[in-house]
Amino acid sequence: MRGRARFSNVSGMGITRTLNVDDILARQDSGDLKRRLRGRDLVGFGVGIIIGTGIFTLAGVEAKTHAGPAVTLSFVIGAVVAGLAALCYAELASSVPTAGSAYTYAFATLGEVFAWIIGWDLLLEFALGAAVVSRGWSGYLANLMGLPPEWFGEDATVNIGAVVIIAVLTVVAVLGIRESALATNVLVIVKVAVCVLILAVGVFFIKGSNLTPFIPPAHPAEGGGSVLHQPVVQAGLGLSQSVYGLAGVISAAAIVFFAYTGFEALANLGEETRNPRKDLRVGILGALGICALLYIGVSIVLTGMVPFTDIDAGAPLAAAFDSVGQHWISALISLGAVTGLTSVMMVELVTIGRIGFAMGRDGLLPKALGTAHPRWGTPHRMTIGGAVLIALLAAFVPITELSDMVSIGALSAMIIVAIAVPVLRRRRPDLKRPFTVPLSPVLPIVAALACFYLMLNLDVMTWIRFAVWLAIGLAIYFGYGRRHSRLATPTDPSSAPRS
Repeated sequence: MRGRARFSNVSGMGITRTLNVDDILARQDSGDLKRRLRGRDLVGFGVGIIIGTGIFTLAGVEAKTHAGPAVTLSFVIGAVVAGLAALCYAELASSVPTAGSAYTYAFATLGEVFAWIIGWDLLLEFALGAAVVSRGWSGYLANLMGLPPEWFGEDATVNIGAVVIIAVLTVVAVLGIRESALATNVLVIVKVAVCVLILAVGVFFIKGSNLTPFIPPAHPAEGGGSVLHQPVVQAGLGLSQSVYGLAGVISAAAIVFFAYTGFEALANLGEETRNPRKDLRVGILGALGICALLYIGVSIVLTGMVPFTDIDAGAPLAAAFDSVGQHWISALISLGAVTGLTSVMMVELVTIGRIGFAMGRDGLLPKALGTAHPRWGTPHRMTIGGAVLIALLAAFVPITELSDMVSIGALSAMIIVAIAVPVLRRRRPDLKRPFTVPLSPVLPIVAALACFYLMLNLDVMTWIRFAVWLAIGLAIYFGYGRRHSRLATPTDPSSAPRS
């Protein structure tokens, strides 16, 4: 059936009403989005969005400020938690392949208000993620081409480079999903080649003294630090703010978790994948595994080449190779960073469009956002609107302020997904599941608790900003979304809510 599918068998009342899974699956045949992606495209998208700022920027920043050489251990912790969450995503994505991913899963299991919250969180995650990456891209471009720092990089008052790249990629994202996939795959090839080069050459410049002690002893933060910039765990226990040590490793893990976010973006491409029940799980788990190995390897090389206290926060890898006289490698790294970070932004923009499309289609956002372009088959209005917000953030807000917010948004979404797995199994035991999470509900519960613990290791200010974002979102939901939801305005008697 082409056109909009009607909702039937809606359960629950008010803000806890849920969608029927059969109705969600029926919407895949609406024809609004075009099925043009193969399995290799999903792997390209996955590597394209995961490998980026984590390798080229955050590894150096977190080694210098929180963990020292043990930032490698932070990446391992982040990979384990992300892997647990990825198993949950793989089951839901292969069972209910639809645009909206965690937002739609929450709508089918926990209720409309939870779906709104998670959709709002996902928009936060990917919008801020694209802003972070665009600023990192601008910094590496300046390093590569000697551009003026007052317009490019972290010292720029208005980061023009970040704004320009977002504008260019928005055009590609609007023109079509196939075009976006082709551009991403080309960029991914360059990026992975540069990562392999970093490992192959950098291993010869590792000094054991730079890796000792692997976990630097903890000591109080300079100036004592404000409680607002202290991890919630430390603040809650009344401890003074400290850096390094095991607490620093965990704090860094909570932040570099941002580096693994993005694999969940693949779950938003279910309605554009030719064989979603097979290819989605392969794309999610395969891309995450490849990227975790690259992250761990590169972080060892970086901290082994340069004392962690001397790491350059702006372009860590390029500066590290400059410090050992390998200027040609430094230039290639900057080129790889520019192309690699471009692919991340590309996938972030594509994902924002799909999440907003799903929310607009359900009436929680204006319905105009839930329509696709008749020729290009992309959610053009949401993509453009999201790009405007990203460009404004990228122009003015520093990377460190943005990356923490990305992590908390991603972690909160993954908690909902982990909870949704056993809930959907109980509600729909008959649902076809090409992939299942082992040891459910134990493993999903462990995944949810691990994500929550990492959230507690983000600072108090990040939680305050997150609470403000949620408050704004709930105000929009109760002021607009609840009344305009398609479940509040059913199109036929069979779709009326029932308790």
